[in-house]
Amino acid sequence: MNIQENQIIGELVAKDYRTASVFKKYGIDFCCQGNRTINEACEKKNIDSESVVKDLDAIIQAQGENSTDYKSWPLDLLADYIEKKHHRYVEEKTAEILPYLDKICSVHGERHPELFEIKEHFIATAGELAKHMKKEELILFPFVRKLAKAKHEGAKVNAPQFGTIQNPIEAMMQEHTTEGDRFRKIEELSNNYTPPQDACNTYGVTLGLLKEFEQDLHLHIHLENNILFPKAIELEKELS
Repeated sequence: MNIQENQIIGELVAKDYRTASVFKKYGIDFCCQGNRTINEACEKKNIDSESVVKDLDAIIQAQGENSTDYKSWPLDLLADYIEKKHHRYVEEKTAEILPYLDKICSVHGERHPELFEIKEHFIATAGELAKHMKKEELILFPFVRKLAKAKHEGAKVNAPQFGTIQNPIEAMMQEHTTEGDRFRKIEELSNNYTPPQDACNTYGVTLGLLKEFEQDLHLHIHLENNILFPKAIELEKELS
């Protein structure tokens, strides 16, 4: 793959998820704001686009296991995967992280008041993601599966009650942006998830879990914004 500065970031990451690590290195959002070109993103952050392209070329040409080709998956399989892997992850890790945040706020909050703000942001994220995922599971994903079934059977699909799939998708993407922004604040407040010198083991474990949560959220949003949603919109138009 020959990387060009005018390539769309989300499309590039959809082709090879290994490139996400390069964008993360430069602080470039590849999931919620993946509809920009490399050059546009670099100009906004005052980054040398040639350096980014060089690193992207290097990681693509590197030997080793290829990135999972999510883009080739059938839509219903991808929806099932997101729900069973990423939605369950959010539910399980939320229950694990919240008690840790309570504990370190209690023990370290006086010396590190930023912990209370981190906890506040994470509680907000947990609540909003829970509602967000239910909307996907009860409204959006069932229609995606209906589209995939119709495509397989060569059938037509009647318009849903929400008019067109673009309507719930636009709402989901806006909510993705909100939670992406919220986690960027958590990253800043925690000094990129770096424990202070006086941190106990629980403090370090908590920041590690938050970092892992953000990384999973990035992949989760990427799979929807850059692969599932565009393909679903295209398939709906094809079957209308």
